[in-house]
Amino acid sequence: MALSFDLSKLEALAGRLTAALGDSLGTPSFAFGELTVPVKREAIAEVVAYLRDREAFWSFTDICGVDYPERAERFDVVYHLLSPTQNLRIRLKVTTDDATPVPSVTGVFPGADWFEREAYDFYGILFSGHPDLRRILTDYGFDGYPLRKDFPTTGYVEVRYDEERKRVVYEPVKLAQEFRQFDYLSPWEGTDYVLPGDEKAKS
Repeated sequence: MALSFDLSKLEALAGRLTAALGDSLGTPSFAFGELTVPVKREAIAEVVAYLRDREAFWSFTDICGVDYPERAERFDVVYHLLSPTQNLRIRLKVTTDDATPVPSVTGVFPGADWFEREAYDFYGILFSGHPDLRRILTDYGFDGYPLRKDFPTTGYVEVRYDEERKRVVYEPVKLAQEFRQFDYLSPWEGTDYVLPGDEKAKS
């Protein structure tokens, strides 16, 4: 069943945003009942404040990161806001790299504090003007940024409880070769018999 939404209201909102903040915005697009607007990095706090004060987007839903390692500015920082009175959602997107900070929006929405910390913790995205930019979900001394696409799936360090030492210990990940190669066969198939309809490519 297709999603239905009032495209005319979203188009009207996009028109008002373009008229008020055109120099700070990219080309709007519409999908799945939401308006997506690219924003210049340095203008994000101004655009968020405009949406809160002039368009009643009082509900700050989320900030998240997306990694595109093939791009020079590899990260998208994505902001989701909701206007309860208009029953509209908007998505703002900012691009950055791993060295250029994005202005914090905590001065507009204090609740953005932990969202920005999470984006920093998982992607290494920096936010200028943040009151306390430090890791929030990974462990102390965690090495790397686990949601970057170049982060190894095994991680760098394993954590376990050592019964002899009676404490948690951190050790470099050591994988034997047999754990690095997989044949992807289901355990009930074996190597000689293939279930009908479940053929797999042979290398």
